[in-house]
Amino acid sequence: MMNIKKTILSCMLMLGFVSASAQAPEQEMEYDFNPHWYVQVQGGLQHTLGEISFGDLLKPNVQVALGYQFNFVLGTRLAVNGWQSKAGSIYPKGGEFSWKWKYVAPTIDVTANISNFLFGVNPHRLLNVSLFAGVGANIGFDNDEAAVSKAEINKYYPNAITMNAPLDYLWDGSKIRFVGQAGVMADFRLSDKVSLGLELSANTLSDRYNSKRAKNADWYFNGLLGLKFNLGDAAVLVPAGTNFKSRGIFDRSPRVIEKVVEKKVVEEKVVEKPVYIDKIVEVEKKHEPLRRDVFFTINSSRIDPTEGKKLDEIVAYLQLNPAAKVTVTGYADKGTGNAQINERLGKNRANVVADRLVKQYKVDRSRIIVDSKGDTEQPFAENDKNRVTICIAE
Repeated sequence: MMNIKKTILSCMLMLGFVSASAQAPEQEMEYDFNPHWYVQVQGGLQHTLGEISFGDLLKPNVQVALGYQFNFVLGTRLAVNGWQSKAGSIYPKGGEFSWKWKYVAPTIDVTANISNFLFGVNPHRLLNVSLFAGVGANIGFDNDEAAVSKAEINKYYPNAITMNAPLDYLWDGSKIRFVGQAGVMADFRLSDKVSLGLELSANTLSDRYNSKRAKNADWYFNGLLGLKFNLGDAAVLVPAGTNFKSRGIFDRSPRVIEKVVEKKVVEEKVVEKPVYIDKIVEVEKKHEPLRRDVFFTINSSRIDPTEGKKLDEIVAYLQLNPAAKVTVTGYADKGTGNAQINERLGKNRANVVADRLVKQYKVDRSRIIVDSKGDTEQPFAENDKNRVTICIAE
C-alpha cells in the first residue's frame, strides 16, 4: 500500500513540474551612487594658536551642517561653527595673561570622498574618509576680557608703543572677518542612514582676530565628534557593468551584491526538479507549520553538510503545499563578537540558507521571506545554539 502511495505522489509531482513559464537567466546587480542630502551635528574642542600652553588655549566648540552629495566623490555643505576662542601672551613683567571671546562662523565647503574615489561606491563600507575646504565669515563678539587684560598689562608697560604695545589690535563690539578652512572627515558607519563622524579642521583669519599684532595670520583648529544622518539612500542597485562612473580608481570590476530574477513567459517545456519522496511521505499529512533549525559554527555562515539535509524536509513541505512560504531568520549568539558583527552574521546566515533553497532546490524566491535578528533575540537558552538559522514553512 505504501509503495502504491509513493508511486501516485511521484506521478502527481512530476505532472506539476510541466509549466508554461520559466525563469530567465539571473542578472548580476551592483551598487551605484545616489545623490542625497545629509545633516551633521557635532561637538568638540577648539585650540587657538598662541603663546601660552596648549591646554590653556582649549575652548568648547559646536557645529551643525547641511550638505548635499552631488556624485560619488564631490559634494558641498553649509556649516555653522561657533562658541568660544581663547588667546594669551606671556610678558617678562606681569607673567601670563589670557582672554576669551565668542564667535559664530558660517562657511561653505566643498567635500571630496576619498574612499569612494579610490575604491568605488560601497554603502556597507565601515569607514569613509573625506577632505574638505571652504570659505566663510567669522563673527566675533563679547571681547571684554581682552580689554581687561590690556589694562592689566599696561600697568607693567605704561609707555609701550609699536610692535611691543600689548593687544595693539584690541577690538570691541562685533567684528566680521573672512575665514578660510580645510580639513579631513572620517565617518564610521553605524547603519545605512547614520554614521559617527570625526572631523579635524584648520582655520585662518586676519592678524586682528586675537587682538594681538604679530604681522601674520591668526589660526584656530577644531576637533569635532558627532553624528551624520543621510536624508536619502546613498546608493541604489543597477545592472552590473553599467556604472563605471561610480567606481574608484582601484575598483574596476563588478561587485555582485545580489541577484534579481525576471520571470518571462516562454515556450512550454519540462523543468526537472529534485523530488524527495521519502521526505514527502513523512510530511504529506502535516498542515501545521514545519520548523527546521540549521546550526552554524562560531563566526561562520557556511552550511555544514549534515545541517543542509534539514532543507530536504523544508523543500518537501513546500512541494506538497504550493501556497506555503518559508520564513528564514538568522541569529548570532550574544556571548561572542559585538552587536555590529552579530548583525552581519545573522544576515549572512539567513541569506546563505535562502540562496541554497533557490539555487540548489529551485524554490521560487517569492516563496522565501528572509529576516535577521542578529543577537537582539536569543531563541535558545544555550548560548552556542543561537548560531542558527530558523526555517519555518507554513
